[in-house]
Amino acid sequence: MIVGIHALSILGLAIVIATTALAQSTPPVMNSTRDSSHEKSSLIVTTDYIIGPEDVLDITVWKNADLSKTVQVRPDGRISLPLIGDVVAVSRTSAQLTEEISTRLKSYMENPTVSIVVKEVNSYAIFVLGEVVKPGRYPLKSKTTLLQAITLASGLTPVASRNKIVIFRFAKDGDPLMKIKASYDDIVLRDGTGQNIELKPGDTIVVPSESMVVIPGQ
Repeated sequence: MIVGIHALSILGLAIVIATTALAQSTPPVMNSTRDSSHEKSSLIVTTDYIIGPEDVLDITVWKNADLSKTVQVRPDGRISLPLIGDVVAVSRTSAQLTEEISTRLKSYMENPTVSIVVKEVNSYAIFVLGEVVKPGRYPLKSKTTLLQAITLASGLTPVASRNKIVIFRFAKDGDPLMKIKASYDDIVLRDGTGQNIELKPGDTIVVPSESMVVIPGQ
């Protein structure tokens, strides 16, 4: 009987040791989620933050749950709300968007009180396309210039048309995309530092190839 109890004790101890080792060797499942949430929360949203595509907004209309929504800014820069339909959100601060929504709601209610909170920052990124070594989407962690963006993409390829770089940018109030031209040689070799612009979230940089057909006047 004593032998049996001793054997059970040894078995129990072995199970505890195995369980402890497994717990120590298994990475926490929630690490990636927590890291992602921490990364988003580390982006401080100030009152002058400019809303961009894919940002998530909490829009609250006081005493009107039906009009209060959590919406994501669409790729075209707009959001959709009951009664007033589509509203341009990109290139505006929360205060500016609040004023626009309040003004349009006045056609349906008296003195609407609207508040907007940027719940998720997803637009702090730029896109570098064309003749760069590593084209793709690059998150912005701080102020970034055109030359820095090219560096993030590991530089230009040998066939890049370095002096015909184009930056496409969302305009305000639903206007067509802005098209900004820049010359790499002007920035680096000449007095063209003004072309080394500070990029904004959502900017798309296109570096064409020298072999691309250029139509006169365009």
